[in-house]
Parts: sequence; structure tokens; C-alpha cells
Amino acid sequence: MAAHQFILNGQTVLVEAPEDLSLLWVLRDVLGVTGPKYGCGVGVCGACTSHLDGEAFRPCIHPVGGLSGREVVTIEGLGAQGLHPVQQAWMEEDVAQCGFCQPGQIMAAVALLKKNAQPSDADIDAAMSDNVCRCGTYVRIRAAIKRAALLLRSGAGGG
Repeated sequence: MAAHQFILNGQTVLVEAPEDLSLLWVLRDVLGVTGPKYGCGVGVCGACTSHLDGEAFRPCIHPVGGLSGREVVTIEGLGAQGLHPVQQAWMEEDVAQCGFCQPGQIMAAVALLKKNAQPSDADIDAAMSDNVCRCGTYVRIRAAIKRAALLLRSGAGGG
């Protein structure tokens, strides 16, 4: 066991855990942050997608060791000042069916829109291709990303 200190959703946290323990299990089982979902455990489904230092990443395959001084943001930390425009667009487009993959989908969409303010359909499909939705809401996900892009460009939304 070792002590690991990092920033989680804007707050410094200190956890005791083995160096090689998956950050996903630290988040869920140690810190009680359950937005990132366990889907596959090998980084291919995207259900746990969160941000590490502003970039999308998969906590299920990232060990807690080596996070010192780094910043992790999960879906819980996304809209600290209210709904983030991507969350708002998700609701307006009625994207979610079962909702299991949605935190990861939203975090991937936020990362995309940070890099590309006006993504094409091809850009969206490429950026989101590693996030699996078993309900098949891909058309609504694309529509929500386009709506969120408009909201972000207009300055709307609280996040």
C-alpha cells in the first residue's frame, strides 16, 4: 500500500492503495465516485471515460500510481456551475436510453469539443468510435454533440 495524492474534480484527495490498482476501482470503491462505469476493464468500451489533465482517458487501465500532482475530472466534476453545455444538449436531444454508457460518452464528447469547436459527422464518428452504446443511440449522440457545439460557441450553458 502507498499513499497517492491527486486532484479529483477540483479537490485534492489522498488515498491509500496499491500502486498498480486501477484508478477506476480507487474512484468507485475507495472514493465513492461512481459516475465512471465499469464496462470492460480493458479500455475498449469507454464506459469509464474521464479526463486526466484535460484529456480523455480510461481509468480502468490507468493505475493509481503515478498520479501525483495530476488532475482527474469525472462526470461528477463536469458541471460544477450547473449543467455543462454537453450535458444540456444530451438532455435536449433525449440521448440516453439505459444511460449506462452516458457518463463516458459525455466526457468523450467534451474532450472532442475542446479540440474541435465545429466537428463534422466524420470527426464525431472518429472521436466517439471507441465509446460503445449498447442501446445504439449513436444518431442522437451525434445530434447532441452538434447542439453542444452550438451552445458552446454561443456561450450558453452553465459548465
